[in-house]
Amino acid sequence: MKKGILFDLDGTLWDSSATVIAAWNECIAKNSDLGLTFTQDQMKSYMGKTLDKIADLMFPMLTVKERRRLMKLCSAYENEYLASHSAYIFTGERETLEKLHGEYFLAIVSNCQDGYIQRFLEQCGFAELFDDFECAGRTGLDKGGNISLVIERNGLGKCAYLGDTDLDGEAARKAGIPFIHAGYGFGKPADFDARINDITELPAALARV
Repeated sequence: MKKGILFDLDGTLWDSSATVIAAWNECIAKNSDLGLTFTQDQMKSYMGKTLDKIADLMFPMLTVKERRRLMKLCSAYENEYLASHSAYIFTGERETLEKLHGEYFLAIVSNCQDGYIQRFLEQCGFAELFDDFECAGRTGLDKGGNISLVIERNGLGKCAYLGDTDLDGEAARKAGIPFIHAGYGFGKPADFDARINDITELPAALARV
């Protein structure tokens, strides 16, 4: 059976927080009279959660229906915005992925909307390095469910999940695979099987789990 590495996206493969919050602030100003402006640090705290949960945190003053409507608009605007506004890719990432791709099946599993992973792959030129991807916006499943889905449909054997938050660790445990903490990301989970401070350390960490 194939060996696999599954990746979270935000805070793990790129940092799009500045770009995304700029897009969302523009969209909120155009489509509401809330007068709200959010910061990059706030965006980092939201990333990794489902869009419905983010909407609840950002717009508690609105009805659930209005929260969902505004979040849908923000998500669509974000995908368009990212087509012409770049995000930060971690130093040494391409070289590390190229090294791993020859030995492992690489896939991305995120809680994002449909189209966001595709935008990442297009913008960074990484499409040829990843064999599969899945997200909550396509399946409606939580991250643990989507990790299990990717493993099952690709017949993967030994796998590990690289992510940066407590939610990533919980998802990996739900799917029954080791969790490697991306210590350079947004979160500080206490429970992990291995930890790296730079994405270039991933090959060595995989040998330990």
